[in-house]
Amino acid sequence: MSTEKRVAIVTGASQGIGEAVSNFLVAKGYRVVGNSRNIKPSGYDDQINIAGDIGDPEVAQKVVDTAVERFGRIDTLINNAGQFIAKPFVEYTVEDYERLLSVNLSGFFHITQRAAAQMLKQGTGHIVNITTSLADQPLASVPAALASLTKGGLNAVTRSLAIEYADKGIRVNAISPGIIKTPMHAPETHEFLANLHPMKRMGEIREIVQAVTFLEEAGFVTGEILHVDGGQHAGHW
Repeated sequence: MSTEKRVAIVTGASQGIGEAVSNFLVAKGYRVVGNSRNIKPSGYDDQINIAGDIGDPEVAQKVVDTAVERFGRIDTLINNAGQFIAKPFVEYTVEDYERLLSVNLSGFFHITQRAAAQMLKQGTGHIVNITTSLADQPLASVPAALASLTKGGLNAVTRSLAIEYADKGIRVNAISPGIIKTPMHAPETHEFLANLHPMKRMGEIREIVQAVTFLEEAGFVTGEILHVDGGQHAGHW
């Protein structure tokens, strides 16, 4: 077992942002444990993929145990798994509520608590939470109260854990994207979605990867909510 390479866990790693971040980290020399419900086996020697619902504590435990047993440590946790449902508040169902809480909050809690315990043993680590700029700057045209409820909670806990772990060698940051051009957005919606940003375009997946890269290397940065949203968080326009 080698512990020379940095080791990362990436949730929501089967497509879009999570897949791109995983591939980038492997290319940079990391060993990666990826997770999502339907993730396929990795084609990389330095990546192990574990299928399962991160809202299940047993899945979270398996992901962390695999990282430690196979690669010896956990240097970085990218909490990318998330669900988003946009609809008027009174139209949300109990099923919508439970689904978003299970992935966005329970999933965060289970994997982060276990990864943080390992990082405390090591005396070093970095946690990055992927949230949304809608938690800071709601849009009348995109009613998404449950996103604000859950992802806004991640913004708050990012700052809380950053302070709790600041003198223990563990940094905690968040990336707060606008709308990113991923397979979940049909091409016919791109013009409308682009106009929801002051810069009048959607974000690219590579721009989230660039934000991850910055936070990974910025050793004096913790408790930061890094907005990658074309100015969306700055106010009305």
